[in-house]
Amino acid sequence: MSDKKIPDPNVIHPISGYEKEIYVKPTIKNPNIIVGDFTYIADSEFETHVTHFYPWSRDKLVIGKFCQIGTGVEFVMNDANHQMNAVTTFPFYTLDGWNMDAPQASDMPYKGNTIIGNDVWIGQNATILPGVHIGDGAIIGASSVIGSNVAPYTIAIGNPAKALRKRFDDELIELLLKFRWWDKSIEEINNLIPILTCSDLDKVSQKIKQMMSAKCSIA
Repeated sequence: MSDKKIPDPNVIHPISGYEKEIYVKPTIKNPNIIVGDFTYIADSEFETHVTHFYPWSRDKLVIGKFCQIGTGVEFVMNDANHQMNAVTTFPFYTLDGWNMDAPQASDMPYKGNTIIGNDVWIGQNATILPGVHIGDGAIIGASSVIGSNVAPYTIAIGNPAKALRKRFDDELIELLLKFRWWDKSIEEINNLIPILTCSDLDKVSQKIKQMMSAKCSIA
């Protein structure tokens, strides 16, 4: 859509007059949620989609640039976990009246930060479990449950989600990971749109090679 406006990652509503899609970054209040420019969600807010995330939580949610997050997506953080190395998983320490101190951190399941790459499309109602890493350019199918890492430019679907296929051949994937179009300026990205949206992948590959070769020659 060409309306002569300059894309602004700091506006909340990127579609004039429509409040059910927002750029996430300018709405974030939790310092342990880090989101890149132009990532959007199909909703009017974001942080309620990040669950079991408390002031004492150790993990972070890190999401790259230009991600597309569908309605109903949930990011489940590590404090959703219960102690699993004892007889019961019941969390007595969280409930009034029970004589239990909080377990040691070493006794609790902990899978580290949840990291989503750049240009990742997460279909509606997908659930991302704690500590998962999703690579650049991946696609997550609607209603999928992601409990393990997803490689760059891979389509993952199902519950539990499994890799369906790579989106492109290995050569193009390697080129895209080196090219990192999402890190370029707004002007450069606008000029790249005909290539980024072209379905002739041989042409795309050759064009990116030419651009990268020209940049190396100038350097």
